[in-house]
Amino acid sequence: MADGHRRQKKHEITVYMNGEPNKITHTHYRASCLFVSSELDNEIKDRRVATMVELKWEEKYELITRNLAEWLGDEKLKGILKQRDLKLYWGTATTGKPHIGYFTPMSKIADFLRAGTEVTILFADLHAYLDNMKAPWELLQLRTQYYETVIKAMLKSIDVPLEKLKFVKGTDYQLSKEYTLDMYRLSSVVTEHDAKKAGAEVVKQVANPLLSGLMYPGLQALDEQYLKVDAQFGGVDQRKIFTFSEKYLPTLGYEKRIHLMNPMIPGLAGSKMSSSEEDSKIDLLDNAAAVKKKLKKAFCEPGNVIDNGILSFAKHVIYPLFKEGESFNVPRTAEFGGDISFDKYEDLENAFAKEVIHPGDLKSAVEIYINRLLDPIRKEFEVDPKLKSLASKAYPVQKPKVVEELTPARLDIRVGQIVEVSKHPDADSLYIEKIDLGEANGPRTIVSGLVNYVPLEEMKDRMVVILANLKPATLRGVQSHGMVLCASVDEPVKRVEPLRPPAGSKPGDKVAVDGYEDGSPDDVLNPKKKVWEKLQVDLVVNGSGEASWCGNLLLTAAGGKLTADSLKNVSIK
Repeated sequence: MADGHRRQKKHEITVYMNGEPNKITHTHYRASCLFVSSELDNEIKDRRVATMVELKWEEKYELITRNLAEWLGDEKLKGILKQRDLKLYWGTATTGKPHIGYFTPMSKIADFLRAGTEVTILFADLHAYLDNMKAPWELLQLRTQYYETVIKAMLKSIDVPLEKLKFVKGTDYQLSKEYTLDMYRLSSVVTEHDAKKAGAEVVKQVANPLLSGLMYPGLQALDEQYLKVDAQFGGVDQRKIFTFSEKYLPTLGYEKRIHLMNPMIPGLAGSKMSSSEEDSKIDLLDNAAAVKKKLKKAFCEPGNVIDNGILSFAKHVIYPLFKEGESFNVPRTAEFGGDISFDKYEDLENAFAKEVIHPGDLKSAVEIYINRLLDPIRKEFEVDPKLKSLASKAYPVQKPKVVEELTPARLDIRVGQIVEVSKHPDADSLYIEKIDLGEANGPRTIVSGLVNYVPLEEMKDRMVVILANLKPATLRGVQSHGMVLCASVDEPVKRVEPLRPPAGSKPGDKVAVDGYEDGSPDDVLNPKKKVWEKLQVDLVVNGSGEASWCGNLLLTAAGGKLTADSLKNVSIK
């Protein structure tokens, strides 16, 4: 073939337009849609053939479910398709700038539309505000406009019929009296545990979460009811929110919906594609040179077909968009065997696994297809100055700020031994301790409010864990030079237990958070910047009784763990 990879059969048919017969050629797409060929004049080219082959429900089912990671409600899905077309919504929070990873859901939305599904795209501006409150409403409104413009451009670039597609903004209905009352009704039956669990994969998890993050799953569940859909589509990372919805919507008297889940494809850096990681994504408006540069840096290990964002993009975006007879072409020089084509993705994957295809050749091939997808979008923004202005206003370039990195490496945590302890003469709840931290100038004086929780006898000679770089503070006339770190819980009865270093620890042993060993602690933590307070909220004793920060264990240099005597799943203070 002339282009090495496109093989299409052309057929001649007669259509009647304005009462006159026209002989035209067309290509029969995989989804059985007929499109007018490029040989016709502009008037006919812009119109789809009115008569489209009606798909059987089984064919619609195959289109809707292909390449999904999972779906819930299979029997209900089949039952609806036997009677009528499906109604579905996909929501996206209008925060980060859309990138080529968005072609993954767009490719599936193309399947849904070609299967006759009525698709609603929800621009979840209220969700975005709750998830990223640093963005003011004015900016979120501009980003919502940008999302709608760019998503329409993406769907046009992959030649998707838009007759059954509509766009909705969350705040158009989520601030209504009825929706608000339902949120209150939902809050009366949802537990904190279930709300936190539901958002575990999509909302940042901290020991003391904001209420806004706990509201997120409830909003998403109610959207199914208020958008009047049969199903919700999203990534497999949303599964816990989907099962939350299936559990709680019926408690309000609403129907349980179908849930369709896309796999999460790796980014170019080898992990989840993210708007916040510049090297892991290609922007929809990146020029060809930028695409080449980012693909060149992309992780693509020879033979690795698991953690490979390049292959995943081919599987979930490029192949599903191929027309009948089209195959994936890998351009190669004659020296390395010449061009090679793959009709099926599985054949491409097997060839890469066996290292028949070199990573550089795979990147070159994907680069061609990415530029084909991006060209119509880039041109649309290039010719319209209003769109250029919208992009710059929605995502203004910000001057980099010099920000002190907030990591637990800034905390000076050490093992200490209490060598002397007595009750504070002027405060019944305070101990005055002399604690050996292995320092040349002798033990430190530290005041602790542990009288009501730890008997004096248990404090003597005890090994403890000390935060050593707090600014000295005077407590009832005695200056304290550090803090004894303790597991603590306030309800139902307040309990406090000093953390225990691992057996064999010595005074002065350094303690670091696993994965954050690099870096030097501050000489003194600045109380005005609240470094300790910001880091402390994520310090917890986990379910195994071990001290951790954001899930990473606190360890001594020898690898020993810090533990609490009996408390679990509580804060460290």
